[in-house]
Amino acid sequence: MSHRRPHALLFDLDDTLWPIAPVIAAAETSWHAWLAEHAPEVAQRYSIAELRARRMALLERRPELVADLYQLRRVALQQAFAEAGADAAHIDGAMRHFQVRRNAVTPYADVLPALAELQALLRLGVITNGNADLEVIGLHHHFDTVLASSRFGRAKPDPAIFLAACAAMGVAPQDAVYVGDDLRLDVQGAQGAGLRAVWMNRAGSTVHLAAGVVPDAICASFDGLLAWVRGQMLH
Repeated sequence: MSHRRPHALLFDLDDTLWPIAPVIAAAETSWHAWLAEHAPEVAQRYSIAELRARRMALLERRPELVADLYQLRRVALQQAFAEAGADAAHIDGAMRHFQVRRNAVTPYADVLPALAELQALLRLGVITNGNADLEVIGLHHHFDTVLASSRFGRAKPDPAIFLAACAAMGVAPQDAVYVGDDLRLDVQGAQGAGLRAVWMNRAGSTVHLAAGVVPDAICASFDGLLAWVRGQMLH
């Protein structure tokens, strides 16, 4: 593996800086309760699972929506409102309610201390396919560049989004390292664009072996990531 000294470190968000499954589960429960109050026709007709299935079916028909999961949710909700005969005036409120709950994330315990130390070593950025609002969450100040697929128009693992983030940070891809939990979207995506990739593997999974994916480093925590980056900065 290359031991080139990195100039920038870029991150995935969901399941890298914080666990996302419990956040989405709680958000969807709260969202469905909001619908039951404001658009009961929709909540009575569709369960949380049925609304989720409708989004997945819509994504199969309109794969371009993978770049904007918020828009995917909105379009699917518009269709559900229309079919249930509900007042479309409540769609904006429903989406705002979900967004607030979706941003109620709790970073892994090792993330904030390590981010502060990493920020002192090199420039930090974000590339995400998700809809987290770092300003609302309170982490925006750590990052020079935040590039979301919903604004860029293409999603990981498309190399274009990695190259655009590097360009925004003024670094060559080979001088950047991407950190993420997903082997295909994060590790293969970043490496395909010429960046190095660190697999954040908190669970100690070995799926990369069967998948034939070779991360430039594997870390089980942000403490491990910090130690790896410090080692790279010595070169």
